[in-house]
Amino acid sequence: MAHPPDTVRPDSEPAVSRRASTDSATTNTKTEPTSLPNHDLEDKRSNTEDEGQPPRHVEATVNTVSKVETQSKPFSIFTHHQKLGIVMAAATAAFFSPLTASVYLPALPVIAKEFGVSYSSINLTVTTYMIFQGITPMFVGAYADSAGRRPAYMFCFVVYMAANIGCALAPNYPALLVLRMLQSAGSSTTVALAQGVVSDIITSAERGRYVSYMSTPVLLGPSLGPVLGGTLAQYLGWRWIFWILTIMCGTLTVVFIMWMPETCRGIVGDGSVRPKHIVHRSLWQVGKDVLATRSSRKQQTQSNGQDEEQSVAEPSPPGHQAVTKHKFKALHALMLLLRPNMAFLLLYSSLIFANFYCIMTSIPAQFTSIYHLTDLQTGLIYLPLGLGTIVGSQVAGRSLDWNFRRHCNLLGLPYERKRQQDLSSFPIERARLEVGVPALILGTCVVLVWGWVLHARTHLAVPCVMLFLAGVGLTGFSNVVSTLIVDMNPTAASAATASNNFTRCLVGAGASAAIQPMIDGVGSGWAFTILAGISTVASPLTLYTLLKKGMGWRKEREEKRKQQAEVLEKTRREDAVQQSEEKTS
Repeated sequence: MAHPPDTVRPDSEPAVSRRASTDSATTNTKTEPTSLPNHDLEDKRSNTEDEGQPPRHVEATVNTVSKVETQSKPFSIFTHHQKLGIVMAAATAAFFSPLTASVYLPALPVIAKEFGVSYSSINLTVTTYMIFQGITPMFVGAYADSAGRRPAYMFCFVVYMAANIGCALAPNYPALLVLRMLQSAGSSTTVALAQGVVSDIITSAERGRYVSYMSTPVLLGPSLGPVLGGTLAQYLGWRWIFWILTIMCGTLTVVFIMWMPETCRGIVGDGSVRPKHIVHRSLWQVGKDVLATRSSRKQQTQSNGQDEEQSVAEPSPPGHQAVTKHKFKALHALMLLLRPNMAFLLLYSSLIFANFYCIMTSIPAQFTSIYHLTDLQTGLIYLPLGLGTIVGSQVAGRSLDWNFRRHCNLLGLPYERKRQQDLSSFPIERARLEVGVPALILGTCVVLVWGWVLHARTHLAVPCVMLFLAGVGLTGFSNVVSTLIVDMNPTAASAATASNNFTRCLVGAGASAAIQPMIDGVGSGWAFTILAGISTVASPLTLYTLLKKGMGWRKEREEKRKQQAEVLEKTRREDAVQQSEEKTS
């Protein structure tokens, strides 16, 4: 697991930052981050040198210096291996959401028989799981964007383990139904949190590769879950499914408590800011802080007076990056759906991903009736789909980074892997969707062919090949969409991913419920032909709109945000002046 590098000491602070801090201490003005162009800094420096007096707006000078220094620093202080460790830890946590949804499926007939309920009734535990899988991340994801990733993770782990223990001990069907809802509430948000972690420490230039790392375990969950669940249910009993999930989550919780650092930029900036609250620090960081405090106690005592003076002026601890706190907005994920670019992208991607749900849902009934497979053999059929998701995820991730660099070269822009580039005037929609279109075409063709392969009752190898190609195409497009969503919402990645999760679960639940009646009514061939046709008809309008108007929508929203920030800053300054005059009088 990654550990944040040691904090920069005040002695190594740049001279211009110390001068700004000293001026600020003289005027005894409390500073807050603001946004000013670079030339304002030069003008204020020249005025100070010419007149020999403190700058007129010391506050603005300090913040400008902070911004200049921030622009020259890497986006994150973590090394490549540290970032990889953090992302893989988040991906492992996200693995629980799809795994928990699918690991339970092979045991449904056994559970229905034990509790004496119908198969339709026991299927409600799957439906309610999907409902909470779509709703819960919208609130917890928004909370994580403001309060930090670690508190959100701890909440999810505690709820998830408690629900698993309850499911393992469930005495009857109603108890299992309620506990499955609670289980979904604990596991479902981990996917949104993982996307938030990626957005915290990874720049747009290399985000595609890291999103593929994060997405691979998530997309493997639906494929590996039935195999694991079928094996456990057959040899140990269905209750052991939940005991195993409890043990797995408990182990990961210990790893997070010990080593997982806080990454939320509103809490730790680029990773160099020391969190105030212990809940945002791992035990490794707490131990380092204790040792550092003991070794430097004498030095801190001697310089206590000087530190007190500097603490008034500095916007953040010495050598740290200033952070911008984000307020908790419970309905932020829902509000994102009202943005035109997000609405177009999320609804369309949910429609495409519904095809993935329909293929997965059709496998048990179709393969049992056509190929007469056992439950365990049916679970093994999901493995080609899992292999395809790995290939599609990795190919899409590397292609996204390559295409981003290609567009930088075409526009004559510097390609910055370690620093986050300004995307307000960058065609990020085109750079991402150009990679997604080939994957989309492949996935749509596979959906069309899939139905007719089942209708023709071909050799078992043919649908296995189709499942692999479905994993490559549909997963590749899904990764492109996930990356683009984070690019469009860098400060609210968890909430934006929760919005994506909500629309997917909503559309996916409806598609999963409708596919079997469609197959019974018109046959598998025409059922999947209809799905492929809907995707084909919706593609030109959606993709053209995003490519044509996406960047313009982002610019308009950024301009409105800046105007609102200027109004708030002006009001704050006026209030500060008024309070100062009242104190003087």
